[in-house]
Amino acid sequence: MTGRLNVVLFEPEIPQNTGNIMRTCVAAGFSLHLIKPLGFDIDNPKFRRSTTNHITWAEYSLYDSYEDFRQSNPGEYFFMTRYGKVPPSDIDFCGIPEDRNIYLIFGKESTGIPKDILKDNLERCFRIPMASECRSLNLSNAAAIAIYECLRQKGYPGLSFSEVQKGEDYLESYDATLGS
Repeated sequence: MTGRLNVVLFEPEIPQNTGNIMRTCVAAGFSLHLIKPLGFDIDNPKFRRSTTNHITWAEYSLYDSYEDFRQSNPGEYFFMTRYGKVPPSDIDFCGIPEDRNIYLIFGKESTGIPKDILKDNLERCFRIPMASECRSLNLSNAAAIAIYECLRQKGYPGLSFSEVQKGEDYLESYDATLGS
């Protein structure tokens, strides 16, 4: 059995952030886990539009609480927080056994992950280095950085290194005079 790569959003509040993260998860081959309450209705057409319809291909699950999520998902948990003391590049994702699931956990936009959860997992907390004047990055940007650091270390498993939809040699055959 091969472990899965996962993103967990603890009580996300902003539908556009969740939609962007969902799209990134589809592009990166990650599963998405959403812990309620959500700050929006996932069935709302406006939310679905914010995913740019990637919800069709997304592998996602909803949970009533953090405990509900935890009981259903064994694996290696890593917590993004401004209080973390190491960057995601310091986490040895390749050192995790291949049969273990990896979960990158992000908190809600207003308050982050609850401090009692973080306190119990200090050695698994990380942050993205930034200027001291800046409190945090946008949630969807932070998730993308962490997702792609994990993928970089693992060699981008299952991802395409060339353009598939328009063809691998699209630029080589592009004719500016024809516009195609």
